[in-house]
Amino acid sequence: MTRADTVVTFAVAGSLFAVEVGIVREILSAQAPSRLPGSPPHLLGLIDVRGASVPLVDLCRLLGEVPEADDDDTRIMVLTIEGQTRDHTLALRVDRVIEVCGLDNDGEVLPVAEAEMVSWDPRVLHGIGRREGGIVAMLNILAVFDTSDLTALDRSADPSEALTCAP
Repeated sequence: MTRADTVVTFAVAGSLFAVEVGIVREILSAQAPSRLPGSPPHLLGLIDVRGASVPLVDLCRLLGEVPEADDDDTRIMVLTIEGQTRDHTLALRVDRVIEVCGLDNDGEVLPVAEAEMVSWDPRVLHGIGRREGGIVAMLNILAVFDTSDLTALDRSADPSEALTCAP
């Protein structure tokens, strides 16, 4: 069992997710990215965030769900991910950001029991928390994105070749 003091909760494809508030740099309204030719479907392109080019990833597609069109609730969460040699900035397109809050039961996050028995990699989640009685999946960003791939993105002339989802 672990704990998460304060989280940002958000919805993707009808499910409730959260990340620890410390990695969220800012939350933006939806914006059109500059497409990158030959990029994987989950890499929507690059967006400008205060003068920096930041890769925009559709979390819905990355999680294997069918994305919906942007609407008034669609948001972009700009995250800072700690890498091996430096921090990385990455933007996630989510269906809706809900709130910054604490989880029920003093932030208790429980492991996803028996997940490996159903051919699913439980490393993408820190575990399961509760918020107002509902289930909140605590996303493990470091497991979703391999930081060695993010480092390669910095050096790559073609950023679309470097950003992949971790196994």
